[in-house]
Amino acid sequence: MGFDEEWGRLRAAATERVDTGTSTEPAEPAREPDPAAEVDVEAAREAVLERLADFRSRVVLVPLDDRGGLWTAELGGLDWICAFSGLETLARFADARGEDEREWPYRRIVGARLLDEVIPALDFPCGVALDAAGPDGIVFPPLRGLVPDGAALDGDGPEGKA
Repeated sequence: MGFDEEWGRLRAAATERVDTGTSTEPAEPAREPDPAAEVDVEAAREAVLERLADFRSRVVLVPLDDRGGLWTAELGGLDWICAFSGLETLARFADARGEDEREWPYRRIVGARLLDEVIPALDFPCGVALDAAGPDGIVFPPLRGLVPDGAALDGDGPEGKA
């Protein structure tokens, strides 16, 4: 199964798990917010900010497509530049696609340059998927705070709505 098909399968499986509100079971009563949960949200926010800072300072590998451009994948109606923290994670990605025997030319790019220069230069909204085939993968969508406002879907550029 290819990478795109696998992402589609995982996305469909996750969508099936979402409660659509069609259940005949009575709804649970509303619960008071748990202060401990708020701490967990803050800890998660800090962890994401740490991963973002690490990504921005890191040199990543970005595979090239057949035309020599940065390789992207479509998921959820949005294009994602696939970036990898090293050769091991790129090899895992190639293996997940069943394409581990072919040559994977790549370009080394600093993460901050991807977010601050490359994405704004594109004529379509695009995010970055880091280590997509690995257990520690993360996505950086084109949103304010991650990319310049003019390139953010929620920013003031042509694609933004704010």
